[in-house]
Amino acid sequence: MEEKIMTILNEMAEYLNVSQMKKLQEVILKVFSEKEAEKSEINNNEYLKMFLDAKRIEGCSDRTIDYYSKTITHMIATIPFPVRKVTTENMREYLSDYQKINNCSNVTVDNVRRNISSFFSWLEEEDYILKSPMKRIHKIKTKKAVKTVISDEGIERLRDHCTECRDLAMIDLLYSTGMRVGELVNLNIEDIDLERRECVVYGKGDKERRVYFDAKAKVHLKSYIESRQDTNAALFVTLNAPHKRLKISGVEIRIRELGRSIDLERIHPHKFRRTMATRAIDKGMPIEQVQKILGHSQIDTTMQYAMVNQANVKSSHQKIMG
Repeated sequence: MEEKIMTILNEMAEYLNVSQMKKLQEVILKVFSEKEAEKSEINNNEYLKMFLDAKRIEGCSDRTIDYYSKTITHMIATIPFPVRKVTTENMREYLSDYQKINNCSNVTVDNVRRNISSFFSWLEEEDYILKSPMKRIHKIKTKKAVKTVISDEGIERLRDHCTECRDLAMIDLLYSTGMRVGELVNLNIEDIDLERRECVVYGKGDKERRVYFDAKAKVHLKSYIESRQDTNAALFVTLNAPHKRLKISGVEIRIRELGRSIDLERIHPHKFRRTMATRAIDKGMPIEQVQKILGHSQIDTTMQYAMVNQANVKSSHQKIMG
């Protein structure tokens, strides 16, 4: 702080006389001391609340807000002094201890790092701190595991073993649209246009986009909707009365149960999204269109979801370069 004040005074020295320089110094010191006093009155939990409020206004989901809250609350409870005084060394030590104590992977620690980094970046942007202590703590290297997709045979086996028309409709909608599970559970019956085989979903940040489903999904959705005896507006509800809107955890549990019943490895809702993206690219859909369907703001994210068939890469290379 003193260095900044001296820089200002040195810059102005050639333009002001001695009495004016003294007055300028007096005003600067007064303003900075008042600002520091205001900041010192705010405790760590108040900073966290303001940060979460800002993220909520930006459109972050409740799940994201909850993750931010848990991660940063743990950090605040562990570091016994104001966040404004946290150093890079403090954060390196915290992340190292976090990994040892919890025996977690690099992926988990990097997620914690990103959340904490967002918090300190916000403090910097709002002028509560001069510089984020996380700036010199870079992304933690993680192994890039090859993520698998569900085979055509696997999809058919899942369909064949569905005993409830709701589950059949759910699987086909996830598979043909590539929508997120959070988008699926937020759908209402009135959102589904069976005639045009499309529906509007609201993705991250409440961004609206249109997705499309195939003929199989249409048939199974129609059958499921017509079989419903309840009055709930939700598209997917629990099987037992009082037939409440199905939650994300309910879909995840049901999909995993179906996968285990036929010995399919690691079946979960997000795998349908990756499978749809891979199939679409595999069959020639331009990556930009796949990006739009999935609702990604960055095309790099779409490329991480989709695995391009190596045989098709070789065939295209021979066609173009041969």
